[in-house]
Amino acid sequence: MARLQLSAVAACAVLLALAAPSLAGDPDMLQDVCVADLKSSIKLNGFPCKADITADDFFFAGLKKAGNTNNPAGSNVTAANVQSFPGVNTLGVSMARIDYAPGGQNPPHTHPRATEIIFVLEGVLEVGFITTANKLFTKTITVGDVFVFPRGLVHFQQNRGHGPASVIAGFNSQLQGTQAIATTLFAAAPPVPSDVLAKAFRVGTEDIDAVKAKFK
Repeated sequence: MARLQLSAVAACAVLLALAAPSLAGDPDMLQDVCVADLKSSIKLNGFPCKADITADDFFFAGLKKAGNTNNPAGSNVTAANVQSFPGVNTLGVSMARIDYAPGGQNPPHTHPRATEIIFVLEGVLEVGFITTANKLFTKTITVGDVFVFPRGLVHFQQNRGHGPASVIAGFNSQLQGTQAIATTLFAAAPPVPSDVLAKAFRVGTEDIDAVKAKFK
């Protein structure tokens, strides 16, 4: 009898472990709405609810216009997440518009809290992601195409066309988080020690310092 009970417990543990990856988005909401009170001093996992809400809290017009791509990366991300769109608080979704100048790039980065799916509005993009086994999956996509980047994996987009490009991105998190690999490593504050990065990249510390200088 004890062995049967132990087997049942083990089976339940396996089922829970297998089910865990499906819980990749934000926790389930516990009420109809909870518009984020971004001015609250209360700190918690998410944002507290605002007392007085209107339809405007569930509206965001920021994705209508292309962003300014005049920067070293040649791209611009306009986010419609909880920080700019409080109505998505607790709903487990957010969006973004990404614009690319010719040759522009959304540099290799990760979203630790969300899977990302993009829909191409304009242009031609080379996109890809890298698995934890260092396998690259890449494809050239164009207007009307959709591509998905699994949660937490390093991914990128590069404009391969002769004109501007843009996509709409969707996330299964109200605040997906973004870690740009190069910026994270070379522009951290306080800085990552140069000898640590030199050993990781198998170059000299002078090379690392030269790269760091470009991110100041």
